[in-house]
Amino acid sequence: MHVSGRRAVLSVLIFAFIGFAACMMPDNPGAFHPAAFLRIPLEVPLLALALLLLPRRMAALVALLATAVVFCLLFLKLADVGVLSAFQRRFNPYLDLKMLFDGWNLLSGAVGKLGAALAIGLVAAALTALIGAFWWACIRMTRLGRQARRAAVVGFAVILAVGLGLLAGGSRVGLKDVAELRVASYLGERLSLVARSVAEIRRFESELAADAGYAGGDGLFARIRGRDVILVFIESYGRSAIEDPRYGALIKPRLDSVDRQLQAAGFSAASGWTRSPTVGGLSWLAHGTLLSGLWVDSQARYDLLMKSERASLNRLFRDAGWRTVAVMPAITMDWPESAYYGYDQILASKDLGYRGKPFNWVTMPDQYTLSAFDRLARRPARDAGEPVMAEIALISSHAPWTPVPKLIDWQAVGDGTVFNDQAESGDSPQVLWADHDRVRRQYIETIDYTLETLGDYIARFGGDAVFIVLGDHQPAALVTGPDASRAVPFHVVSRDVSLIEAFRSDGLTMGMTPDGQGPEPSMDSMRDRLIRHFSAR
Repeated sequence: MHVSGRRAVLSVLIFAFIGFAACMMPDNPGAFHPAAFLRIPLEVPLLALALLLLPRRMAALVALLATAVVFCLLFLKLADVGVLSAFQRRFNPYLDLKMLFDGWNLLSGAVGKLGAALAIGLVAAALTALIGAFWWACIRMTRLGRQARRAAVVGFAVILAVGLGLLAGGSRVGLKDVAELRVASYLGERLSLVARSVAEIRRFESELAADAGYAGGDGLFARIRGRDVILVFIESYGRSAIEDPRYGALIKPRLDSVDRQLQAAGFSAASGWTRSPTVGGLSWLAHGTLLSGLWVDSQARYDLLMKSERASLNRLFRDAGWRTVAVMPAITMDWPESAYYGYDQILASKDLGYRGKPFNWVTMPDQYTLSAFDRLARRPARDAGEPVMAEIALISSHAPWTPVPKLIDWQAVGDGTVFNDQAESGDSPQVLWADHDRVRRQYIETIDYTLETLGDYIARFGGDAVFIVLGDHQPAALVTGPDASRAVPFHVVSRDVSLIEAFRSDGLTMGMTPDGQGPEPSMDSMRDRLIRHFSAR
């Protein structure tokens, strides 16, 4: 059955539109401008001529292959745009497919479950419709009548000839890169990325097998024996919060204020930078990296680490006589990975006893988290004569950054219902995220709140504890811009001045504000640095 007339024209137009769009669509969120679509991908006329001139059976196979390629192009480019926007790297099919559920959590937390479902549904429906339409157009093109076929062959041959001419000599007339053949290299680069990832995972397995622990003997953590050690990760607290002019105007004075408050309470602090394995999310990769001393920059590496025998920093403290505690207000479901770390006590969201209303995605404000930690972990351990090693995740600075909590009197915290009015204040995420400038402003206000709250907690209740405070990662590119550093601030706070001075050999500077010219060692190096300074006398 031959296709002619309007159906022939429609099939050619649909083929050309989807084919050119798939090839020309940018794979970077910053590249969406008109010039990106003023190009001639030569693959499209070459494919069209193959469909028009090959025998029908062979042309049908070409149509099937072409549809698969167009699907891969559209899927990978959409994934690249999304992953670059969130995590400032390209989509890796081998490592990232496992994170689709986490992407759902992030999106639904920002715009609500209904908004996230609608957005994902629309994208999936649009992609399915485009692929279906492209397949339909390809098959119809293999069945064009003689007159329609001849016209189509001439049209695509002219496009190919013009494109080849521009490919050969376009630079001489100011039209460099207008014509291109990039599809094979784009897909080939992705296959190479997958191959490299497979090899890297094998090397990581060897690293896990090579070193399972730390031979510290009786001297392990001898310098801080008997003191609480409190490791605090601040959500989305990155270098940009201090050094970006949009944010530093608020955060630098806050750090100075916290420093003065700590000094007045008898504490000293040293600060520097450390480079996180992730950006924009996936906080558990940063936790795993610091606590294992291995570079855990993908879900695949994290999964392998969780099954390994390598001793976490928490487990080393437990073996040395500390009571190990996890304070995780963001954990609302089963957490089987906790078995790797070696906690004696886990205070997840339901265990912290919060009776107030959530701050959208954020289950409870940081002040309540710290208050509950003191009540449920530190005091009982102190009464039992046990030092605590705690790992705490503070999440008030997690997207969607609305509403912004406010510090209240610690005696009034109670079961958290006192925060209900705060939790119901401010705009919804949907309203806030319609204005990106407001998103950035409220992001930095939540960082300011967390620093104020944590500084106040340490000054009032810190005692002789040693605090290690750091960001887990930079926020998404929407907040930092696309070329931001991956470094996060790192602070050590204690009343033991000699201990703080020891960290200066690692490039830290005294006070709560890191030196802008200081080094950015990777986060996987911190485990051994902490062990070294805490064990040396």
